[in-house]
Amino acid sequence: MIALIENALIQRLQLGLGQLVREVGSYSGELDDDLPEAIRRFPAVWVTFGGIVDSKPRSTSRQQYRVQGQYVVMVGERSVRSHLAGRQGGPGPGEVGSYALVRAVRRLLTEQDLGLAISPLSPGKVRTLFNTRLAEQAFSVFACEFACSWLEQALPLGGWPTPPLPDAQGLIDASHPDAVFTLAHGQTSETDPPLLGIGLNYHLSPDDGQADAQDIIRRSP
Repeated sequence: MIALIENALIQRLQLGLGQLVREVGSYSGELDDDLPEAIRRFPAVWVTFGGIVDSKPRSTSRQQYRVQGQYVVMVGERSVRSHLAGRQGGPGPGEVGSYALVRAVRRLLTEQDLGLAISPLSPGKVRTLFNTRLAEQAFSVFACEFACSWLEQALPLGGWPTPPLPDAQGLIDASHPDAVFTLAHGQTSETDPPLLGIGLNYHLSPDDGQADAQDIIRRSP
């Protein structure tokens, strides 16, 4: 689910921001590894997973948990004129301004579920990461936080993961919670067989322990 949400965030921002930015992608240390190169790609937006901040059981059985995760969307903009132009934008189409990008990101994501089984995204803090100058360029980077929650199923007491079986093409459903264990060579349980039908037994009173009638409901092929 973590990767699904991140990819869905990136896709929505790519579609929604359009030509406002040069790049929308998953954060890969651009601001840490080569800052001058990252600035040359501004205006840019990067998405990263901020961690799971809370997990609470959904019922007294403690077999299902409501998990709250946090995502961070970083927006960066630059200007060769001034800090003010980099933040507030300028007259040209290439100076959108980091403030406008922050607003656009929050506008696109707030209260959206991205078509996934999650709670709608809740906006959080907006933090300043950079607001400085490098060589002749003033640049600023802001981090926009968003939170959402989803359900995670716990294994039965003493149980083991049940990796999904490959489909007809030999592919594994990557969205399955136990798909990662397919290559683990660790302890697993057998996958439950497919449901082919349901048998219904009818007992009349007084019940002698033997079914008086029976129905078999078979799954359509």
